[in-house]
Amino acid sequence: MARVGVAGSDPDGILATPIRTLKRDARKDSDIRLLVREARERGAVQIFVGLPRTMKGGESESTRMARDYAVRLVQALAAADLRISVNLVDERLTTVSAHRSLHSAGVGGRDHRKVVDQAAAVEILQQAIDMQRSLGRDVGTVVAAPAGGRDGMRTAGQDQPGSTQEEQYGAGETQ
Repeated sequence: MARVGVAGSDPDGILATPIRTLKRDARKDSDIRLLVREARERGAVQIFVGLPRTMKGGESESTRMARDYAVRLVQALAAADLRISVNLVDERLTTVSAHRSLHSAGVGGRDHRKVVDQAAAVEILQQAIDMQRSLGRDVGTVVAAPAGGRDGMRTAGQDQPGSTQEEQYGAGETQ
């Protein structure tokens, strides 16, 4: 993954908007530190990380990278003493949809790269917000810091915070 798009919601959890695009820094995790700082400053209660599954719902190297990224984010949030739920959500076709939306809005091809990750993050977050509202529960897979060799995942809806009174975040990655 080369870039991470970041989106946020309004305090009522109704509308997702773009925030920024971060350059992925796998060696220093400076992008993760920036996400943690944004989450603290904005009072985030939940973060959604896009999970790029194959069209058939399978796993790929990108899927594994997203899972690893989410675990690193959970660890950084815990180290910063922030109790914010991180959920993985299916992001199939969000980048394709984001490209189409940008093209329809008249954004030129050269400018796409600058904002496509933010647009994809907005789509990921808006889908999660809308699904949570319609289902009346959290969606996705909650990511927990690895402990005792476990994979760090558990299904959403199990003892999770569901407040939408503070901001939520979406993050989408590209390679």
